[in-house]
Amino acid sequence: MRIRKPAPSRTPAKPKAKRKAVRTSVRRRRSPEEARNEAIAMARKLLLSEGPDAVTLPRLAALLGMTHSNLLHHFGSASELQSALMARMVGDLAVALDHAVSHLKSDAGAPRELIDMVFDAFDKGGAGKLAAWIALSGNIEHLDSIEKAVNSLVEAVEEKFAAETGDPHMGVTSAVLFLALMAFGDAVIGDPLKDMLERERVAPRKIAALLLPVFFQPH
Repeated sequence: MRIRKPAPSRTPAKPKAKRKAVRTSVRRRRSPEEARNEAIAMARKLLLSEGPDAVTLPRLAALLGMTHSNLLHHFGSASELQSALMARMVGDLAVALDHAVSHLKSDAGAPRELIDMVFDAFDKGGAGKLAAWIALSGNIEHLDSIEKAVNSLVEAVEEKFAAETGDPHMGVTSAVLFLALMAFGDAVIGDPLKDMLERERVAPRKIAALLLPVFFQPH
């Protein structure tokens, strides 16, 4: 009589670890201009949502469904892509400042409305993070293209407050400098500071509107 040997026990195979899916766009043909514009737009989203370290060619290539070499063909290097992004965003800031000038000349131009336009340009428009990135990277030359827009804003505010006492030009340049620094600080670190101080989100804008007339008083 044969004795059957028990069948060797089999260890169940471990399930293969699932790889995390990386969301990428489907590759498609683009013109050189389309490719550059889409890359800059995506780079801007990454800058605003994750910071400058996220703006890399491999990351952009994956998100856009392009190859790394293709992006290199359009920009040459990561630094050239970042430079193109800075130039585009500085151009948008100049347009926002020009819009503020037009509003100031055509409307009553209440201080709070002007303040909202400047703060929105730095916050929603991303100029605050852009300015911090430019300052930390040392690429200050990118700011040259907004000089005309800043000077136009100074002239428009000067015209609006021409009847005020004191030194109009000194008051206006001080006011514009004050607004820009307030808007920059609010865009970069305003939210955590407001939480620490238990202040509402619009507190810096209210403070700026309250202090703006001080710059046009005689000293």
